[in-house]
Amino acid sequence: MQIYKLLSALLDYPNQDLVEHLPELQEFVEQNQEIDQAEREALLGFLAHLQRVPATELQADYVKTFDMTAEHSLHLTHHLFGDDKNRGPALIDLGELYKDYGVEVVTNELPDYLPLVLEFAAYMDDNESTVFLSDAKKVLGVLKENLQKAESPYAALLSIVENRATLTKLAA
Repeated sequence: MQIYKLLSALLDYPNQDLVEHLPELQEFVEQNQEIDQAEREALLGFLAHLQRVPATELQADYVKTFDMTAEHSLHLTHHLFGDDKNRGPALIDLGELYKDYGVEVVTNELPDYLPLVLEFAAYMDDNESTVFLSDAKKVLGVLKENLQKAESPYAALLSIVENRATLTKLAA
């Protein structure tokens, strides 16, 4: 699903390439039929934020939000296990799932990094991707709530992911 690819890009570090492609991303959001009205409004609001704020400030905020605050970590297993020894097997299992689908991870990020998880979901068929994400629904909800408490603009993106994971559970 293309929306997961978009969310993956928006939740990743805001590099210059992202900033340069904001007009195309806005056009995509405005025209894509798989995005409902509430999601569209949230995404357009977030894109407007990215356009308003200088790139260096976006990058500093991203690091402060996700790298300096453990409660906002985009590494999903961190919210389940912290630094517990059980986190390793969960990461291995997720990496093996990627391999089972023929996906080769070419990043230095751990397999539970949310932008990577969303990138993977984008390559699955609709039912598989939503069921896959529904397994992380609780963690996504906690992360969304933490970001909302911090009044982070990224909370809107987590709401979209969490809502789509919830819809799957209701439809299943």
